Amino acid sequence: MDYISIKTNVYLGEGALDHLLEWQNKRIFIVTDPFMIKSGMINMLFERLHASNEQYVFSNIVPDPPIEIVTEGVEALGSFQADLIIAIGGGSAIDAAKAMKMFAKRIFDQHDIPFVAIPTTSGTGSEVTSFSVISDKNKNVKYPLVSDEMLPEEAILDPVLVKSVPDFITADTGMDVLTHAIEAYVSTKANDISDALAEKAIKLVFAYLPRAYKDGNDLEAREKMHNASCLAGMSFNIASLGLNHGIAHVAGAKFKIAHGRMNSLLLPHVIEFNADYKPGYSKDGGNETAARYAEIAKHLGLPAPNARSGVRSLVQAIKHLQKQLGMPQTLQECNVELSILEKRKEEIAEGALKDGCTVTNPRVPSPKDVAGILDKMFQA
Repeated sequence: MDYISIKTNVYLGEGALDHLLEWQNKRIFIVTDPFMIKSGMINMLFERLHASNEQYVFSNIVPDPPIEIVTEGVEALGSFQADLIIAIGGGSAIDAAKAMKMFAKRIFDQHDIPFVAIPTTSGTGSEVTSFSVISDKNKNVKYPLVSDEMLPEEAILDPVLVKSVPDFITADTGMDVLTHAIEAYVSTKANDISDALAEKAIKLVFAYLPRAYKDGNDLEAREKMHNASCLAGMSFNIASLGLNHGIAHVAGAKFKIAHGRMNSLLLPHVIEFNADYKPGYSKDGGNETAARYAEIAKHLGLPAPNARSGVRSLVQAIKHLQKQLGMPQTLQECNVELSILEKRKEEIAEGALKDGCTVTNPRVPSPKDVAGILDKMFQA
């Protein structure tokens, strides 16, 4: 039996930020990052907060938020006695706010505080998921937290907020969306609902990510990618993810490579690994997972006369998309030295197999399998 709950109310489209005007007489704890303050983008939020509200701005958020920052935020949240949390920023700000909310509720025995998530990048889908990724900088490890307690009550997807995102971040976050959707589609927990969400997200990425990358002011492309991110988030919140994210969480921290970029590097190799499972091959030359990848290829209008051909078509389409976005396709291009890879390989494999995302991968990997994927990534 499957169970699906979509708790978050989503406000989307140009002008969605105006919904904030409805919150009045609140003590609002705002979680954001220094860039939002320095750039003045935070004013788009302040302009829409009613004068009856009181605000506390916590802006210490950094990429891959560490445990120490979350702890600092929990203390500030408790002392301010907030009755509304608003997170505005990229996935790091939203993830940190989620963790703060969960831990503050447990530590201070608070009632459940309403939480509004406003993403300013189109990538993580964090505004509609029960997941949060927190880092331990000392150990170079990322810890995925999973709890429905962290789900925002509201998400606001206004494309105006992503117009100024630089092209390379648009590329990285967009490939994160694609990875979320493809992993959810082949997850062992996938169902008809998660499939429908993933299929639409994948189509939107291929159609609109190159446009958003080339012209940040293309508001239609920005809106479609914002929606794709949310759809993919809903999909993997139902079905979970897989080995791609399992490796990315560990390897991204070890090699200091942005999460979306690391997912992009891994994606063709993980697809080939999952699809190349010898037991259970059908007459057309593919296994059940290969057939699922071929379905994606068909949805995109790619050649897929059989499962194996469909897998090849999908991998080639992903590599073509990477080239359109000017993205690296090997670890070597990301300045990772072979000696460092050899040194870290065993540790990455061990961490990836322990990662919660790997549990729902369609093929059970061994440490040797992960090492093989890393070798192929080094110089494809």
